[in-house]
Amino acid sequence: MTAGDGERTGERELLDRVFLTRVVEPGDEAAGRWLRRYGPGETARRLRDGGEPLPGVSATRWGGLLARARRADPARDLDEARRTGVRFVVPGDTEWPGQLDDLGDARPLGLWVRGRPGLRMCALRSVAVVGARACTEYGTHVAGTLAAELAERGWVVVSGGAYGIDGAAHRGALAAGGATVAVLACGVDRPYPRGHTALIDRIAEQGLVIGELPPGEHPTPSRFVLRNRVIAALTRGTVVVEAACRSGSLVTARAAARLGRLTMGVPGPVTSGLSAGVHDMLRGEAVLVTDAAEVAEVVGAMGELAPARRGPVLPRDLLEPAARDVLAALPGDRAAPAGEIACDAGTTPDDAIARLYELRALGYVERHGDGWKLTRQAMISARTGRERC
Repeated sequence: MTAGDGERTGERELLDRVFLTRVVEPGDEAAGRWLRRYGPGETARRLRDGGEPLPGVSATRWGGLLARARRADPARDLDEARRTGVRFVVPGDTEWPGQLDDLGDARPLGLWVRGRPGLRMCALRSVAVVGARACTEYGTHVAGTLAAELAERGWVVVSGGAYGIDGAAHRGALAAGGATVAVLACGVDRPYPRGHTALIDRIAEQGLVIGELPPGEHPTPSRFVLRNRVIAALTRGTVVVEAACRSGSLVTARAAARLGRLTMGVPGPVTSGLSAGVHDMLRGEAVLVTDAAEVAEVVGAMGELAPARRGPVLPRDLLEPAARDVLAALPGDRAAPAGEIACDAGTTPDDAIARLYELRALGYVERHGDGWKLTRQAMISARTGRERC
């Protein structure tokens, strides 16, 4: 076969796959089996010709597929896409993210891509940040901050372009100058929701807008659900920021878990129904995360560890153990003689006196006649947990 024959074969397969995106719904596993068994060319031919039904479909469904096939015009779809700066990426292309193959027969027929960066490179180091549409101010703040910090660490933030947590995640990544990917449940030339038109246009300028549906197609509830499997498969892990028990973002997390991806959740108030779904995840296999460093530790390379969580180092923490023991032995309500303090500290009177003078120099104790007493500021810091010395 000559190079020209190969190019013509590639162009025919591209047109066949574009045709099929008009005929079958995203995630149709029956169509995936047809492609695996017959290839896109034969599958498309049988739908165009309207001959013997393909296996696994009823007569009613076959009739519906044929009606769709009669309206499909793949050449027009490709021309419209190219006119609006959209390309169609199919399995086998250098830009195709191999991790989508984990979806098996539910793998997309291809992806319509709007934006300059390469899809495969964007997906190599990506994290999904998803959550409730009707989110709280807390959720918006957390999602935006988390996405911005991930972008600063070189991660690509993937979400669904919706109101609420999705929008906050996209904006956070964009504000940090990072790349973000919006996976839509409609044609990429038809931003949805309409209120996010400007946001989606900006995502296309700085990152990518992708989808399985051809130009002009509108979203439906089932398409939103099926879109979530692409978000899950495309990324190394999924972070859910806020989600009620029936939230669609939990569908993404469950899809990620089925695919062997990592699932994470950001906890919220236990009194908030919008965090109930996240908390239920965290009781299972999901990992609790609170910032980008912890997300990177879960999904990043070996050794990409979040810093250990520690409280502030107080001045009394810097005291030698013997001095801390003497300080702890002083009663809080009166002055005590050195002998009593030595006994309670488990040391000798001479050593206790030496430590008491050391503590006096540091402002912890003061002398009252033959006794020793905590200073006022030492007593305040002991009650409040704050050091002022």
